[in-house]
Amino acid sequence: MTDALTNSLLYLDDVKVSFDGYKALRGLSLVLGPGEMRAIIGPNGAGKTTMMDCITGKTRPDTGDIYFDGTTDLTTLDEAAIAELGIGRKFQKPTVFEHHTVADNILLALKAPRTAFATLFGKAARDQSTKIDAVLQRIRLIDHRGRRAGDLSHGQKQWLEIGMLLAQDPKLLLVDEPVAGMTDAETAATADLLREIARDHSVVVVEHDMHFVRELGVKVTVLHEGAVLAEGSLDAVSADPRVVEVYLGR
Repeated sequence: MTDALTNSLLYLDDVKVSFDGYKALRGLSLVLGPGEMRAIIGPNGAGKTTMMDCITGKTRPDTGDIYFDGTTDLTTLDEAAIAELGIGRKFQKPTVFEHHTVADNILLALKAPRTAFATLFGKAARDQSTKIDAVLQRIRLIDHRGRRAGDLSHGQKQWLEIGMLLAQDPKLLLVDEPVAGMTDAETAATADLLREIARDHSVVVVEHDMHFVRELGVKVTVLHEGAVLAEGSLDAVSADPRVVEVYLGR
């Protein structure tokens, strides 16, 4: 094994995917370290969604390697097994249980002991309540604990779905366009939230909003036509003539 693989949390090497002759990924390689947050940008059709589908087991690559935590071959596992490993995904459109309270949404997502012994003595309930409040505090919704999730603003629903991921305590969060449709204030708060989460989780953020990406202040990977076009700081990739031509100049 190479050092890049051994020391990585997520490792993709020469991943290729075709759909009916269309090459969605054309040799995509990417390495994410433990505790790292990475922003992924690129034009529509660059392969961002297909990349996330391959990482989470929704799509099986034609060729290439995808490893998690330096040892686990994700290409051999299904979606449920990959989620159980500690990879959580948040899609662009929030999917919360709108008729349940905010707290119940977190409860439904929570990883907790469900043994008869724990339930009988109330330990599970106490532990769950503490964990729920900790998540709600982190996602800025503690004051909305008893509120119906369907009554939240769009931005608050995005936070709640991030909270539902956090409740499962994943090692890696894949977050797709988290600030789409948010107000400026919600966008700024989301940047703060993701930076906080990245202190104890690895995070991959797919995003089009360059102002938001700048707020994150992390390494940026630019995808184009199913492969990595450039990597580096936002300033560095923004100055790359190839990136300007295929993405930022549009």
